[in-house]
Amino acid sequence: MYKMKRTAAGLAALISVAVVPTAAFAAQCGNDGGRFSAWVQEFKREAAGNGISQSVLDQALGSVSYSRATIRADRGQKSFKLSLDQFMQKRGGQVIISRGSKMRAQHAKLFASIERRYGVPAGPLIAIWGMETGFGSFLGKEHTLSAVATLAYDCRRSAYFTEQLYAAIQLVGRGDLSPSARGAAHGEIGQTQFLPLNVLKYGVDGDGDGHIDMVHSKADALASTANFLRGHGWQPGAGYRPGEPNFVAIQGWNAASVYQQAIAIIASEIDGD
Repeated sequence: MYKMKRTAAGLAALISVAVVPTAAFAAQCGNDGGRFSAWVQEFKREAAGNGISQSVLDQALGSVSYSRATIRADRGQKSFKLSLDQFMQKRGGQVIISRGSKMRAQHAKLFASIERRYGVPAGPLIAIWGMETGFGSFLGKEHTLSAVATLAYDCRRSAYFTEQLYAAIQLVGRGDLSPSARGAAHGEIGQTQFLPLNVLKYGVDGDGDGHIDMVHSKADALASTANFLRGHGWQPGAGYRPGEPNFVAIQGWNAASVYQQAIAIIASEIDGD
């Protein structure tokens, strides 16, 4: 999930990390990899000054490198320019519906539990799960911390991804993100592709093991996704097609209208609505 809109609560969500206002951030951004290593050192000094321990910084950033694959992906998001029919075909909408219906039956108890807690039915969760990672079958291959650090360094959206980098470091510090984790090109994490700041804000321990593991635990990933939708205005029992009350929550998930419509279509087919 790549949500471009910057949340007003972004800095507040970094619970134990005192982040300075972005305007005061001194590390100089760049539009190629030439200064990346120097930028990382500048960032580490800034972060240490904001209360992050050196050991956590070394653990989180010790092996980051400039990710050209991330920059290519960031500059080339072409699928969102397709028509709805083209997008559904390209992303395998009918396959997601077919497999998703089986997933709903296979994990009926889990989805029932999530709906009782968050008011979100199975369909939208399964649609997002299938659309984002093929139900956990492909989480991405890019080094997560390198991807986020690259985009924090890159001048295009440095402020937005600097917040994400602070969040990713906090996840490493509390043991909820491995420094070697791999995922999608923009640093999205786990089976439903949360950016780090959204893991901090909406992530929940769905399986009760004491950690929020978006990669290995489908219960954590799906419960967190339901919590995200609830946090974006989901109303239990209301519809989620375009024009209905809960479509606004789906819009919060992704900024592309074609993606939003596809999620609503796939979800309604799975739910049988």
